Amino acid sequence: MSYSSPTGLRLCALQTVPMIQPNDDLADVICRCMEAEAIELEADDIVVVAQKIVSKAENRRVPLAGVTPTEEARALAAKADKDPRVVQLILDESREVVRMVPGVLIVEQNLGLVMANAGIDMSNIEQGEEDDHALLLPLDPDASCRNIREGIRARTGINPSVIISDSVGRAWRECTVGLAIGVSGVPARVDLRGSTDLYGREQRVSEIALADSLAAAAVLLMGECDEGRPVVVISGLKLERADESASAKDIVRAADKDLFR
Repeated sequence: MSYSSPTGLRLCALQTVPMIQPNDDLADVICRCMEAEAIELEADDIVVVAQKIVSKAENRRVPLAGVTPTEEARALAAKADKDPRVVQLILDESREVVRMVPGVLIVEQNLGLVMANAGIDMSNIEQGEEDDHALLLPLDPDASCRNIREGIRARTGINPSVIISDSVGRAWRECTVGLAIGVSGVPARVDLRGSTDLYGREQRVSEIALADSLAAAAVLLMGECDEGRPVVVISGLKLERADESASAKDIVRAADKDLFR
């Protein structure tokens, strides 16, 4: 795929996104907000959507009162100092426990992502009167992106790319950063091998995690607390569209190449 770094990008966070409820049509919500805010979508635009509202719309909110932890979950919970019901959800959403320290279970989530607590979160979601609720990741974030993208195209005639972003930690660094867990229309990676640098030297290993970079930029506008801006439109990136086989999983490192496992 041909790629040229842009000299400038414009990022715009939607300001009027309502609280998302189960079974809400996110494409419809996004289009209504763009119309209300007089934002005109263009074909090359990229719509970045926070994982949390996708999970809410797809009814991935689970009441902890209905979770029965197994003995394995109880044993891990005691070591990790976590609610056994939350640990059970983490195990249900994971393929493997990779590491464990008090307060955190690092797992290979069912999507192949290595992350803390299988991406399960309890912040910025409505809690029940009787017990807490947890929010799981979407079952298929790439499919969720395709559905949102198709919904926007059907309503506007414009076919933007769509990314679902989540905030995750990294093995080498402290704190969290935006990461693409689902894509449609935009490639997760751009291969620059074979191109040359400023001095004509051939690039042999250079690849860009393009979707992650865009997700990270969008999260700066989305915020992490009470901002209420879960959708960001990125303009100015001229890029050959990825085909339908493109997936956020394209940049998940294989276990046998993961030096931290």
